[in-house]
Amino acid sequence: MTGLPLIIVFVLAIVVMIVMISKFKIHPFISIMTVSLVFGLIGGIPLVDKVLEDGTTVSGIANVIGAGFSGTFTSIGIVIILGALIGSILENTGAALKLADIVVGLVGEKHPELAIELMGWVVSIPVFCDSGFVILNPIRKAIAKRTGASSVAMTVCLSAGLYASHVFIPPTPGPIAAAQTLGVGNNLLLVMGMGAIVSIPALAAAYFYAKYIGKKVKSTDEEPVDGEIMQTYEELKASYGTLPSGFSSLAPILVPILLMAASSIASAVGMTGTAKDVLTFFGTPIIALAVGTIFAIAQLATAGKMDKFYDLTNDTLKTVGPILFVTAAGNVLGKVISSTDIVNFIKANATSLQAIGIFFPFLLAAILKTAQGSSTVALTTTAGIMAPLMETLGLASPVLSALTVMAIGAGAMTVSHANDSYFWVVTNFGGMSVEDGYKTQTVATFCEGVASIIVIFILSLIFR
Repeated sequence: MTGLPLIIVFVLAIVVMIVMISKFKIHPFISIMTVSLVFGLIGGIPLVDKVLEDGTTVSGIANVIGAGFSGTFTSIGIVIILGALIGSILENTGAALKLADIVVGLVGEKHPELAIELMGWVVSIPVFCDSGFVILNPIRKAIAKRTGASSVAMTVCLSAGLYASHVFIPPTPGPIAAAQTLGVGNNLLLVMGMGAIVSIPALAAAYFYAKYIGKKVKSTDEEPVDGEIMQTYEELKASYGTLPSGFSSLAPILVPILLMAASSIASAVGMTGTAKDVLTFFGTPIIALAVGTIFAIAQLATAGKMDKFYDLTNDTLKTVGPILFVTAAGNVLGKVISSTDIVNFIKANATSLQAIGIFFPFLLAAILKTAQGSSTVALTTTAGIMAPLMETLGLASPVLSALTVMAIGAGAMTVSHANDSYFWVVTNFGGMSVEDGYKTQTVATFCEGVASIIVIFILSLIFR
Protein backbone atom coordinates (compact mmCIF):
# COMPACT_ATOMS: atom_id res chain seq x y z
CA MET A 1 0.00 0.00 0.00
CA THR A 2 1.23 3.48 -0.86
CA GLY A 3 0.06 7.08 -1.14
CA LEU A 4 -2.85 8.64 0.68
CA PRO A 5 -4.46 5.32 1.70
CA LEU A 6 -1.27 4.49 3.61
CA ILE A 7 -1.42 7.85 5.40
CA ILE A 8 -5.03 7.13 6.39
CA VAL A 9 -4.10 3.66 7.66
CA PHE A 10 -1.24 5.20 9.65
CA VAL A 11 -3.59 7.68 11.33
CA LEU A 12 -6.01 4.86 12.15
CA ALA A 13 -3.13 2.77 13.53
CA ILE A 14 -2.13 5.56 15.92
CA VAL A 15 -5.74 5.98 17.05
CA VAL A 16 -6.10 2.24 17.62
CA MET A 17 -2.86 2.16 19.61
CA ILE A 18 -3.98 5.03 21.86
CA VAL A 19 -7.39 3.40 22.42
CA MET A 20 -5.78 0.04 23.25
CA ILE A 21 -3.56 1.66 25.86
CA SER A 22 -5.94 4.18 27.42
CA LYS A 23 -9.39 2.62 26.97
CA PHE A 24 -8.79 -1.12 27.12
CA LYS A 25 -5.79 -0.92 29.48
CA ILE A 26 -3.63 -3.15 27.30
CA HIS A 27 0.02 -2.78 28.27
CA PRO A 28 1.84 -0.24 26.07
CA PHE A 29 4.47 -2.81 25.10
CA ILE A 30 1.84 -5.21 23.72
CA SER A 31 -0.20 -2.41 22.14
CA ILE A 32 2.70 -0.80 20.31
CA MET A 33 4.22 -4.08 19.15
CA THR A 34 0.84 -5.31 17.86
CA VAL A 35 0.10 -2.10 15.97
CA SER A 36 3.64 -2.09 14.57
CA LEU A 37 3.28 -5.63 13.20
CA VAL A 38 -0.15 -5.07 11.65
CA PHE A 39 0.73 -1.66 10.18
CA GLY A 40 3.99 -3.01 8.78
CA LEU A 41 2.20 -5.82 6.96
CA ILE A 42 -0.51 -3.50 5.62
CA GLY A 43 2.17 -0.98 4.62
CA GLY A 44 3.83 -3.49 2.34
CA ILE A 45 6.78 -4.77 4.37
CA PRO A 46 7.35 -8.34 3.14
CA LEU A 47 7.00 -11.39 5.38
CA VAL A 48 10.62 -12.39 4.73
CA ASP A 49 13.69 -10.68 3.26
CA LYS A 50 13.34 -10.03 -0.48
CA VAL A 51 16.05 -9.39 -3.06
CA LEU A 52 14.91 -6.89 -5.70
CA GLU A 53 15.88 -6.93 -9.36
CA ASP A 54 18.51 -4.23 -8.79
CA GLY A 55 20.18 -6.41 -6.17
CA THR A 56 19.06 -4.48 -3.09
CA THR A 57 17.59 -6.41 -0.17
CA VAL A 58 14.33 -5.40 1.48
CA SER A 59 14.12 -6.58 5.08
CA GLY A 60 11.20 -8.74 6.15
CA ILE A 61 8.87 -7.64 8.93
CA ALA A 62 10.61 -9.78 11.57
CA ASN A 63 14.01 -8.25 10.85
CA VAL A 64 12.55 -4.72 10.79
CA ILE A 65 11.00 -5.30 14.21
CA GLY A 66 14.24 -6.81 15.50
CA ALA A 67 16.31 -3.89 14.22
CA GLY A 68 13.94 -1.37 15.80
CA PHE A 69 13.96 -3.17 19.12
CA SER A 70 17.72 -3.65 19.33
CA GLY A 71 18.33 -0.06 18.27
CA THR A 72 17.08 1.16 21.65
CA PHE A 73 19.67 -0.86 23.53
CA THR A 74 22.53 0.26 21.30
CA SER A 75 21.65 3.94 21.68
CA ILE A 76 19.74 5.12 24.72
CA GLY A 77 19.53 1.90 26.78
CA ILE A 78 22.83 2.16 28.65
CA VAL A 79 22.38 5.92 29.00
CA ILE A 80 19.06 5.42 30.78
CA ILE A 81 20.54 2.78 33.10
CA LEU A 82 23.58 4.85 34.06
CA GLY A 83 21.56 8.03 34.43
CA ALA A 84 19.03 6.29 36.64
CA LEU A 85 21.83 4.79 38.74
CA ILE A 86 23.35 8.24 39.25
CA GLY A 87 19.92 9.49 40.27
CA SER A 88 19.45 6.66 42.75
CA ILE A 89 22.79 7.39 44.38
CA LEU A 90 22.04 11.13 44.52
CA GLU A 91 18.78 10.37 46.27
CA ASN A 92 20.32 7.83 48.65
CA THR A 93 23.16 10.07 49.82
CA GLY A 94 21.06 13.23 50.17
CA ALA A 95 22.89 14.95 47.29
CA ALA A 96 19.61 15.55 45.45
CA LEU A 97 18.32 17.43 48.48
CA LYS A 98 21.51 19.51 48.60
CA LEU A 99 21.13 20.43 44.94
CA ALA A 100 17.47 21.31 45.53
CA ASP A 101 18.53 23.70 48.30
CA ILE A 102 21.07 25.32 45.96
CA VAL A 103 18.57 25.84 43.12
CA VAL A 104 15.82 27.12 45.39
CA GLY A 105 18.32 29.46 47.05
CA LEU A 106 19.22 30.96 43.66
CA VAL A 107 15.73 31.31 42.21
CA GLY A 108 13.57 31.51 45.30
CA GLU A 109 10.85 29.25 46.63
CA LYS A 110 8.10 31.08 44.72
CA HIS A 111 9.23 29.94 41.25
CA PRO A 112 10.42 26.30 41.45
CA GLU A 113 8.82 25.39 38.10
CA LEU A 114 10.70 28.17 36.35
CA ALA A 115 13.91 27.11 38.07
CA ILE A 116 13.72 23.50 36.87
CA GLU A 117 12.59 24.59 33.37
CA LEU A 118 15.58 26.88 32.93
CA MET A 119 17.90 24.24 34.39
CA GLY A 120 16.61 21.75 31.82
CA TRP A 121 16.98 24.27 29.00
CA VAL A 122 20.66 24.85 29.83
CA VAL A 123 21.50 21.18 30.40
CA SER A 124 19.96 19.97 27.13
CA ILE A 125 22.08 22.25 24.93
CA PRO A 126 24.92 19.69 24.98
CA VAL A 127 22.93 16.68 26.29
CA PHE A 128 20.09 14.67 24.71
CA CYS A 129 16.79 15.47 26.42
CA ASP A 130 16.23 11.80 27.37
CA SER A 131 19.54 11.69 29.23
CA GLY A 132 18.99 15.14 30.72
CA PHE A 133 15.62 14.19 32.18
CA VAL A 134 17.00 11.06 33.79
CA ILE A 135 19.93 13.02 35.24
CA LEU A 136 17.84 15.92 36.57
CA ASN A 137 14.81 13.93 37.74
CA PRO A 138 16.11 13.47 41.31
CA ILE A 139 16.58 17.23 41.59
CA ARG A 140 13.06 17.78 40.25
CA LYS A 141 11.60 15.50 42.90
CA ALA A 142 13.66 17.05 45.66
CA ILE A 143 12.70 20.62 44.68
CA ALA A 144 9.04 19.60 44.55
CA LYS A 145 9.30 18.31 48.11
CA ARG A 146 11.36 21.28 49.18
CA THR A 147 8.86 23.87 47.92
CA GLY A 148 5.53 22.04 47.88
CA ALA A 149 5.19 22.58 44.12
CA SER A 150 3.11 20.22 42.00
CA SER A 151 5.21 17.24 40.98
CA VAL A 152 3.38 17.11 37.63
CA ALA A 153 3.99 20.81 36.95
CA MET A 154 7.66 20.29 37.75
CA THR A 155 7.80 17.30 35.40
CA VAL A 156 6.22 19.24 32.53
CA CYS A 157 8.54 22.22 33.05
CA LEU A 158 11.65 20.05 33.20
CA SER A 159 10.60 18.13 30.10
CA ALA A 160 9.76 21.34 28.21
CA GLY A 161 12.99 23.08 29.14
CA LEU A 162 15.05 20.12 27.99
CA TYR A 163 13.01 19.76 24.80
CA ALA A 164 13.29 23.41 23.70
CA SER A 165 17.08 23.49 23.54
CA HIS A 166 17.15 19.90 22.21
CA VAL A 167 15.39 20.94 18.97
CA PHE A 168 16.51 24.57 18.64
CA ILE A 169 20.06 25.12 19.83
CA PRO A 170 23.30 23.64 18.47
CA PRO A 171 25.48 21.78 19.34
CA THR A 172 22.59 19.37 19.93
CA PRO A 173 22.88 16.95 16.95
CA GLY A 174 19.46 17.64 15.36
CA PRO A 175 19.66 21.41 14.84
CA ILE A 176 23.37 21.34 14.00
CA ALA A 177 22.74 18.71 11.30
CA ALA A 178 19.79 20.70 9.94
CA ALA A 179 21.90 23.87 9.89
CA GLN A 180 24.65 22.11 7.93
CA THR A 181 22.16 20.71 5.42
CA LEU A 182 20.53 24.10 4.84
CA GLY A 183 23.84 25.90 4.35
CA VAL A 184 24.17 27.80 7.64
CA GLY A 185 26.48 25.32 9.33
CA ASN A 186 29.31 27.87 9.16
CA ASN A 187 27.12 30.43 10.93
CA LEU A 188 26.18 28.51 14.05
CA LEU A 189 26.28 31.63 16.22
CA LEU A 190 23.30 32.97 14.22
CA VAL A 191 21.48 29.64 14.58
CA MET A 192 22.19 29.49 18.31
CA GLY A 193 20.98 33.08 18.73
CA MET A 194 17.78 32.34 16.82
CA GLY A 195 17.38 29.17 18.88
CA ALA A 196 17.61 31.12 22.12
CA ILE A 197 15.03 33.65 20.91
CA VAL A 198 12.61 31.03 19.63
CA SER A 199 12.96 29.04 22.85
CA ILE A 200 11.35 31.88 24.83
CA PRO A 201 7.75 31.42 23.58
CA ALA A 202 8.12 27.64 23.84
CA LEU A 203 9.27 27.88 27.46
CA ALA A 204 6.57 30.42 28.31
CA ALA A 205 3.77 28.34 26.77
CA ALA A 206 4.93 25.20 28.55
CA TYR A 207 5.35 27.04 31.86
CA PHE A 208 1.78 28.36 31.91
CA TYR A 209 0.37 25.05 30.74
CA ALA A 210 2.38 23.24 33.43
CA LYS A 211 0.93 25.54 36.10
CA TYR A 212 -2.55 24.73 34.80
CA ILE A 213 -2.24 20.97 34.33
CA GLY A 214 -0.38 20.56 37.61
CA LYS A 215 -3.66 21.32 39.37
CA LYS A 216 -5.54 18.72 37.34
CA VAL A 217 -3.21 15.72 37.29
CA LYS A 218 -1.47 13.96 40.16
CA SER A 219 1.59 11.71 40.01
CA THR A 220 2.57 8.80 42.21
CA ASP A 221 5.17 10.91 44.05
CA GLU A 222 2.73 13.79 44.71
CA GLU A 223 2.21 15.02 48.26
CA PRO A 224 -1.22 16.46 49.10
CA VAL A 225 -0.61 19.21 51.67
CA ASP A 226 1.98 21.97 51.52
CA GLY A 227 2.66 22.02 55.23
CA GLU A 228 3.19 18.27 55.32
CA ILE A 229 5.54 18.47 52.35
CA MET A 230 7.76 21.04 54.03
CA GLN A 231 7.93 19.08 57.30
CA THR A 232 8.53 15.82 55.50
CA TYR A 233 11.32 17.46 53.55
CA GLU A 234 12.99 18.75 56.73
CA GLU A 235 12.65 15.36 58.38
CA LEU A 236 14.07 13.75 55.26
CA LYS A 237 17.09 16.06 55.37
CA ALA A 238 17.66 15.26 59.03
CA SER A 239 17.61 11.53 58.30
CA TYR A 240 20.75 11.91 56.14
CA GLY A 241 22.70 13.66 58.86
CA THR A 242 25.23 15.93 57.17
CA LEU A 243 24.43 16.43 53.49
CA PRO A 244 27.24 16.18 50.90
CA SER A 245 28.99 19.38 49.80
CA GLY A 246 27.67 21.35 46.85
CA PHE A 247 30.58 20.29 44.62
CA SER A 248 30.29 16.63 45.56
CA SER A 249 26.55 16.71 44.89
CA LEU A 250 26.92 18.48 41.55
CA ALA A 251 29.89 16.54 40.15
CA PRO A 252 27.98 13.38 39.00
CA ILE A 253 25.70 15.62 36.94
CA LEU A 254 28.00 18.46 35.93
CA VAL A 255 30.98 16.35 34.81
CA PRO A 256 29.02 14.36 32.17
CA ILE A 257 27.45 17.59 30.90
CA LEU A 258 30.85 19.26 30.59
CA LEU A 259 32.34 16.22 28.85
CA MET A 260 29.52 16.08 26.30
CA ALA A 261 29.69 19.85 25.79
CA ALA A 262 33.46 19.70 25.22
CA SER A 263 32.98 16.99 22.61
CA SER A 264 30.30 19.00 20.82
CA ILE A 265 32.43 22.14 20.82
CA ALA A 266 35.43 20.20 19.48
CA SER A 267 33.32 19.01 16.53
CA ALA A 268 31.80 22.44 15.94
CA VAL A 269 35.16 24.23 15.72
CA GLY A 270 36.70 21.56 13.49
CA MET A 271 39.28 20.27 15.96
CA THR A 272 41.36 17.34 14.70
CA GLY A 273 43.96 14.90 16.00
CA THR A 274 44.37 13.03 19.27
CA ALA A 275 42.83 15.80 21.37
CA LYS A 276 39.59 15.59 19.39
CA ASP A 277 39.58 11.80 19.63
CA VAL A 278 39.95 11.96 23.41
CA LEU A 279 37.22 14.60 23.76
CA THR A 280 34.93 12.66 21.44
CA PHE A 281 35.48 9.45 23.43
CA PHE A 282 34.76 11.02 26.81
CA GLY A 283 31.92 13.07 25.32
CA THR A 284 30.06 10.00 24.10
CA PRO A 285 26.94 9.88 26.31
CA ILE A 286 27.66 6.34 27.52
CA ILE A 287 31.24 7.18 28.54
CA ALA A 288 30.32 10.61 29.95
CA LEU A 289 27.63 9.10 32.16
CA ALA A 290 29.99 6.28 33.15
CA VAL A 291 32.40 8.95 34.42
CA GLY A 292 29.50 10.60 36.23
CA THR A 293 28.65 7.24 37.78
CA ILE A 294 32.21 6.95 39.09
CA PHE A 295 31.83 10.34 40.80
CA ALA A 296 28.51 9.18 42.24
CA ILE A 297 30.05 5.97 43.56
CA ALA A 298 32.83 8.00 45.15
CA GLN A 299 30.15 10.09 46.84
CA LEU A 300 28.47 6.91 48.08
CA ALA A 301 31.79 5.68 49.48
CA THR A 302 32.43 9.03 51.21
CA ALA A 303 29.01 8.76 52.84
CA GLY A 304 29.92 5.28 54.13
CA LYS A 305 27.12 3.60 52.21
CA MET A 306 28.99 1.32 49.81
CA ASP A 307 27.22 -1.64 51.40
CA LYS A 308 24.05 -0.39 49.68
CA PHE A 309 25.59 -0.19 46.20
CA TYR A 310 24.53 -3.69 45.10
CA ASP A 311 20.93 -3.19 46.17
CA LEU A 312 20.84 0.29 44.62
CA THR A 313 22.05 -1.13 41.30
CA ASN A 314 19.57 -3.99 41.47
CA ASP A 315 16.64 -1.70 42.28
CA THR A 316 17.66 0.69 39.49
CA LEU A 317 17.64 -2.13 36.92
CA LYS A 318 14.18 -3.18 38.10
CA THR A 319 12.96 0.40 37.71
CA VAL A 320 14.36 1.08 34.25
CA GLY A 321 13.55 -2.36 32.81
CA PRO A 322 9.90 -1.59 31.94
CA ILE A 323 10.93 1.82 30.60
CA LEU A 324 13.53 0.28 28.31
CA PHE A 325 11.15 -2.30 26.88
CA VAL A 326 8.35 0.18 26.20
CA THR A 327 10.89 2.58 24.69
CA ALA A 328 12.15 -0.25 22.49
CA ALA A 329 8.60 -0.97 21.36
CA GLY A 330 8.19 2.69 20.40
CA ASN A 331 11.42 2.46 18.42
CA VAL A 332 10.00 -0.59 16.63
CA LEU A 333 6.99 1.46 15.53
CA GLY A 334 9.28 4.19 14.22
CA LYS A 335 11.38 1.64 12.32
CA VAL A 336 8.30 0.04 10.80
CA ILE A 337 6.91 3.39 9.67
CA SER A 338 10.21 4.43 8.11
CA SER A 339 10.30 1.10 6.24
CA THR A 340 6.98 1.83 4.53
CA ASP A 341 6.35 4.34 1.75
CA ILE A 342 5.16 7.21 4.01
CA VAL A 343 8.35 9.31 3.85
CA ASN A 344 8.64 8.82 0.07
CA PHE A 345 5.03 9.92 -0.35
CA ILE A 346 5.68 13.11 1.62
CA LYS A 347 8.79 13.87 -0.45
CA ALA A 348 6.95 13.26 -3.73
CA ASN A 349 4.17 15.68 -2.77
CA ALA A 350 6.37 18.35 -1.21
CA THR A 351 5.96 20.87 -4.04
CA SER A 352 2.19 21.09 -3.54
CA LEU A 353 2.80 22.50 -0.07
CA GLN A 354 5.36 25.15 -1.03
CA ALA A 355 2.76 27.95 -1.05
CA ILE A 356 2.57 27.98 2.74
CA GLY A 357 6.18 29.21 3.09
CA ILE A 358 7.81 28.93 6.50
CA PHE A 359 4.88 26.80 7.69
CA PHE A 360 5.86 24.11 5.17
CA PRO A 361 9.00 22.89 6.98
CA PHE A 362 7.09 23.12 10.27
CA LEU A 363 4.22 20.94 9.06
CA LEU A 364 6.54 18.51 7.30
CA ALA A 365 8.67 18.06 10.43
CA ALA A 366 5.54 17.75 12.58
CA ILE A 367 4.17 14.99 10.34
CA LEU A 368 7.47 13.11 10.38
CA LYS A 369 7.87 13.60 14.14
CA THR A 370 4.35 12.36 14.88
CA ALA A 371 4.81 9.47 12.47
CA GLN A 372 8.12 8.01 13.61
CA GLY A 373 8.80 9.49 17.06
CA SER A 374 12.35 10.83 16.84
CA SER A 375 12.84 14.60 16.85
CA THR A 376 16.38 14.21 15.52
CA VAL A 377 15.18 12.06 12.61
CA ALA A 378 12.41 14.58 11.87
CA LEU A 379 14.94 17.42 11.92
CA THR A 380 17.48 15.76 9.65
CA THR A 381 14.93 14.26 7.24
CA THR A 382 12.98 17.50 6.85
CA ALA A 383 16.19 19.47 6.33
CA GLY A 384 17.14 17.07 3.54
CA ILE A 385 13.76 17.56 1.87
CA MET A 386 13.94 21.34 2.28
CA ALA A 387 17.48 21.84 0.97
CA PRO A 388 16.56 21.84 -2.75
CA LEU A 389 13.43 23.93 -2.09
CA MET A 390 14.98 26.88 -0.25
CA GLU A 391 15.33 29.08 -3.37
CA THR A 392 11.82 28.25 -4.54
CA LEU A 393 10.35 29.16 -1.15
CA GLY A 394 12.40 32.35 -0.91
CA LEU A 395 14.17 31.17 2.24
CA ALA A 396 17.77 31.04 0.99
CA SER A 397 19.19 34.07 2.87
CA PRO A 398 21.27 33.28 5.99
CA VAL A 399 18.68 34.68 8.41
CA LEU A 400 15.74 32.96 6.72
CA SER A 401 17.72 29.73 6.46
CA ALA A 402 18.34 29.91 10.20
CA LEU A 403 14.63 30.54 10.73
CA THR A 404 13.89 27.52 8.55
CA VAL A 405 16.04 25.44 10.93
CA MET A 406 13.91 26.86 13.75
CA ALA A 407 10.66 26.04 11.93
CA ILE A 408 11.85 22.48 11.44
CA GLY A 409 12.77 22.31 15.12
CA ALA A 410 9.33 23.58 16.12
CA GLY A 411 7.73 20.88 14.00
CA ALA A 412 10.10 18.26 15.38
CA MET A 413 8.70 18.82 18.88
CA THR A 414 5.05 18.60 17.76
CA VAL A 415 3.94 16.21 19.23
CA SER A 416 5.60 13.73 21.59
CA HIS A 417 3.44 10.64 22.05
CA ALA A 418 3.62 6.86 22.36
CA ASN A 419 6.19 6.22 19.61
CA ASP A 420 8.66 8.71 21.15
CA SER A 421 11.18 7.37 23.67
CA TYR A 422 11.14 10.74 25.43
CA PHE A 423 7.39 10.36 26.09
CA TRP A 424 8.04 7.16 28.01
CA VAL A 425 11.02 8.56 29.89
CA VAL A 426 9.01 11.58 31.06
CA THR A 427 5.86 9.61 31.82
CA ASN A 428 7.55 6.82 33.76
CA PHE A 429 10.13 8.85 35.64
CA GLY A 430 7.46 11.50 36.31
CA GLY A 431 5.25 8.92 38.01
CA MET A 432 2.32 9.33 35.61
CA SER A 433 -0.04 6.97 33.82
CA VAL A 434 -0.15 6.76 30.03
CA GLU A 435 -3.40 8.75 29.95
CA ASP A 436 -1.80 11.47 32.08
CA GLY A 437 1.21 11.39 29.76
CA TYR A 438 -1.07 12.42 26.89
CA LYS A 439 -2.57 15.20 29.01
CA THR A 440 0.83 16.51 30.07
CA GLN A 441 3.76 15.65 27.80
CA THR A 442 1.81 15.39 24.55
CA VAL A 443 -0.21 18.58 25.03
CA ALA A 444 2.78 20.51 26.42
CA THR A 445 4.93 19.69 23.38
CA PHE A 446 2.05 20.74 21.14
CA CYS A 447 1.86 24.08 22.97
CA GLU A 448 5.63 24.52 22.64
CA GLY A 449 5.61 23.84 18.90
CA VAL A 450 2.65 26.08 18.11
CA ALA A 451 3.93 28.98 20.25
CA SER A 452 7.33 28.74 18.57
CA ILE A 453 6.09 28.65 14.98
CA ILE A 454 3.94 31.75 15.57
CA VAL A 455 7.02 33.72 16.63
CA ILE A 456 9.08 32.18 13.81
CA PHE A 457 6.45 33.31 11.28
CA ILE A 458 6.52 36.86 12.67
CA LEU A 459 10.33 36.92 12.49
CA SER A 460 10.20 35.63 8.90
CA LEU A 461 7.98 38.59 7.95
CA ILE A 462 10.43 41.00 9.59
CA PHE A 463 13.54 39.58 7.92
CA ARG A 464 12.07 38.75 4.52
